[in-house]
Amino acid sequence: MRFWKFLLAATVVVYLAALTIVALSWVHHLKLSAEWKTVWSFELDPRARVKPETQNAALKKKIKELQPKGVYIMVDSAENRLYLKKDGQTVKEALVSTGSGVVLVEPGGKRSWVFDTPKGEFFVKSKIQNPYWVKPDWAFIEENEPIPKKMEDRVEAGVLGDYALGFGQGYFIHGTLYTRLLGRNVTHGCVRVADKDLEEVFKASKIGTRIYIY
Repeated sequence: MRFWKFLLAATVVVYLAALTIVALSWVHHLKLSAEWKTVWSFELDPRARVKPETQNAALKKKIKELQPKGVYIMVDSAENRLYLKKDGQTVKEALVSTGSGVVLVEPGGKRSWVFDTPKGEFFVKSKIQNPYWVKPDWAFIEENEPIPKKMEDRVEAGVLGDYALGFGQGYFIHGTLYTRLLGRNVTHGCVRVADKDLEEVFKASKIGTRIYIY
């Protein structure tokens, strides 16, 4: 008799323990479901989205607060304007063309390029008269041409105008043959300027001259 009572009590204990485990698992499942729902229903606060014009205004304000001394260059990529400044005063204003923002994807999707003009503070790193263009891979891909193996097959003279100011990573402020396109966002990232305007900027600049692009 005692054996059967013991067996019954043990069975009840095991049953209650099983119920407890099931209940805890269900609560945990509900908790995880709620957490996942919170993650997947997350939305950005509209106030956190930064519009390009807001970003440009912020960069412009920051440059003004810096109050750079001496000669420096400012490029407004939204308005496609270049300003040659000296001690805060504009000494030359020119119409330019900046990055198109177009994305080029290599057939097969291995590589891609975004043709934007970089924004921020830069410095003149090179000054070149009568520059020539060493065409990168994307220039051939864009034209559906095979990529040459020889360096000499990449060189193209005359397309960068009379002057070029390099400011790093292959970007230049340079002349152009396509003056009718000035004022538009049509470049692959460089800043195009008419030769007659760039000549003054070129002569006023030296290695180390600051360039602010916004």
